[in-house]
Amino acid sequence: MAAPIKFGVGQSVRRKEDDALIRGKGRYTDDVAPSPALHALMLRSPHAHATYTIDAGKARGMPGVALILTAADVAELGGLPCLFNLETDPFIAPPYPILAKDEVRHVGDAIAFVFADTVDHARDAIEAIDVKWTPLPAVAGLVNAVKKDAPQVWPDKPGNVLFDVSIGDKGAAEAAFAKAHAVAEITIVNPRVITNFMETRAAVAEYDAKRDHLTLTIGSQGSHRLREILCDMILKMPKENMRVICPDVGGGFGTKLFPYREYALISVAARKLKKSVKWTAERSDHFMGDAQGRDNLTTAKMALAEDGKFLGMDVDLMGDMGAYLSTFAPYIPHGGAGMLPGLYDIQAFHCRVRTVFTNTVPVDAYRGAGRPEAAYVIERLVDAAARKLGMTPDAIRRKNFIPPKSLPYTTATGKVYDSGDFVAHMKRAMEIANWKEFGKRAKAAKKDGLVRGIGMASYVEVCGTMGEETANVALDPNGDISILIGTQSSGQGHQTAYAQIVAEQFGVPPERVHVLQGDTDKIATGLGTGGSASIPSGGVSVQRATHELGNKLKELAAQALEAGTGDLEIADGRIRIAGTDRSISFADLAKRPGGDTSKMNASATFASADGTYPNGTHLAEVEIDPSTGIIKIVSYVIVDDFGVTLNPLMLAGQVHGGAMQGIGQALMEQAVYSQTDGQLVTGTFMDYAMPRASDGPSFVFETHNVPCTTNPMGVKGAGEAGAIGSCPAVVNAIVEGLHREFGIDHIDMPATPERVWVAIREAQRRHTL
Repeated sequence: MAAPIKFGVGQSVRRKEDDALIRGKGRYTDDVAPSPALHALMLRSPHAHATYTIDAGKARGMPGVALILTAADVAELGGLPCLFNLETDPFIAPPYPILAKDEVRHVGDAIAFVFADTVDHARDAIEAIDVKWTPLPAVAGLVNAVKKDAPQVWPDKPGNVLFDVSIGDKGAAEAAFAKAHAVAEITIVNPRVITNFMETRAAVAEYDAKRDHLTLTIGSQGSHRLREILCDMILKMPKENMRVICPDVGGGFGTKLFPYREYALISVAARKLKKSVKWTAERSDHFMGDAQGRDNLTTAKMALAEDGKFLGMDVDLMGDMGAYLSTFAPYIPHGGAGMLPGLYDIQAFHCRVRTVFTNTVPVDAYRGAGRPEAAYVIERLVDAAARKLGMTPDAIRRKNFIPPKSLPYTTATGKVYDSGDFVAHMKRAMEIANWKEFGKRAKAAKKDGLVRGIGMASYVEVCGTMGEETANVALDPNGDISILIGTQSSGQGHQTAYAQIVAEQFGVPPERVHVLQGDTDKIATGLGTGGSASIPSGGVSVQRATHELGNKLKELAAQALEAGTGDLEIADGRIRIAGTDRSISFADLAKRPGGDTSKMNASATFASADGTYPNGTHLAEVEIDPSTGIIKIVSYVIVDDFGVTLNPLMLAGQVHGGAMQGIGQALMEQAVYSQTDGQLVTGTFMDYAMPRASDGPSFVFETHNVPCTTNPMGVKGAGEAGAIGSCPAVVNAIVEGLHREFGIDHIDMPATPERVWVAIREAQRRHTL
């Protein structure tokens, strides 16, 4: 067996992007500074629901002000679109205007955009705009929104419900519950969270009047989709008249995938004024204007046989859409519901899904996009079922996991799991965590006045189905390799990952492979990055294009070396006659006079129709101080199945980052709105808690990979998995400890010290009555 290529697939290659970023040489959107350029600021509503009149006359005449756009000025623009609908029960989306006309529907709703020579002059103008508000009744929170006589967000959406549909077989589920020995039931909140990437959104518009051509530089997760939506649906201009460039992007997590109002508005201003325009979001813009995540309320029941076998599952799920429908918003709860059966053999399943409007910021895809919500429900429910029957968490999982011999397995929701060994990764996680000795550790902690808890979550998700992705791989004149591809890195390490795929076939080090992303003028097509699809789809395209380029280069080398292509091999950036020292370098081949340039590049396209199903087990051990409610994670083990590992070092980074986001949601993160007037209470970092390094554990991470059978590389998407397994593992650990010591069998995220302390005091009060 040949030794692995030093920089090839499976090797822990350090990220080639990091040197420039660490040295401050990255180029983000805010670093783009055309001179001169106007600066822009948004005027946002302080009310959750109100009508208004606006007079910007005085502000328009202030020093440095070049333009103020209100709803009347952009009436001809299309609104922000929702790109998802139900095939069986189609709905009509309410309008999502570029600037709200006459009526606002959430705190932060946009009513005017100001352009001035400086940010300070723009801020002065914002303060001078005369707005007269007439507040209207507002509603926040799912429970409140569906109450009879609740304030209506949209008059044509009675009960504030967008759609109310069923997934699965209701009759089969009812029959399963009718014969159940016992029923486990939970009602849980998956709280709303705010993405809070390090780099806030930003955009720069530059206009060439001679060509009637716009260049937009935007820190997003995909340039082509943005251009299509902006040109076709909003600005109604030819795509050929717009170039979109995405430079370095400081985090996205789904939230930077969508079009936003500011992108259209700076385009309008640049064309109208024939000047460059720049806008960079302040953190308050992010809190009040960018799509938020999660926000589900779910009641789930499991019908149980006496031996612990799952007979059926019934779920009632509500997802908060906010005031408008963001790009993929209704898909998140509806698509996520398809993953509710998890890794378990559940033959009878039914889920009612309702999407609900509230007077809050719109909600859309956030790392995992419905799959973390589903995993949280099923893994909390499985632990509740174990308590109901007096079984251990691992025993009930072993009883109900889909066995390897049953794969491929079609779930009751139609998902086809192709590969995996679910007991194996759970067993390995328990071994690493020394599960058997937990009782001793719990007793030792109790002597110190602390409560230990241990919990697990075995998750599965579906990803890698964004659509077709095309890669172009070319030989440069100096012998290096260039890749053009429509995915967009926002911190994942695409430069390194794609270079490793090329190295696997050509043997060239990463520094000789150059990846170009995020430029609609240089790259013909692209779907951007989302749904953990870049490696499962983009990686396969790069692999195939590299293979095709290799064949073409062999044809050129055959002429130079006077040999048959079948006698040639590629290694170390050279093509040689096998078994000899006769070879030609890539650089010499590129410079060879009369070379056929059409043989120096190759393209390939791949789309996964089936998706990939990464899965794994997270196991958390926590220490709870009952006197304060403070929780410390003392041990955290992850064993994942990602099919094939491309780069172990980068994979660990992705998993660690996702797990920390889940831990943040489990312990502290929550967007809070006032239930009386819809005000965003957690509108700054003074009120919205974010996890720090001290809040996280030292992760132990391993893989137990079973190659994916539906992906040519055998890989399963990995970018979101950490955020999917972490929330239920942490909360299950907390509940295990609280239940053992105080009889508490439920706590909602975030399990803040106050919430835990109150739960303990209440349990102690009940037990002393």
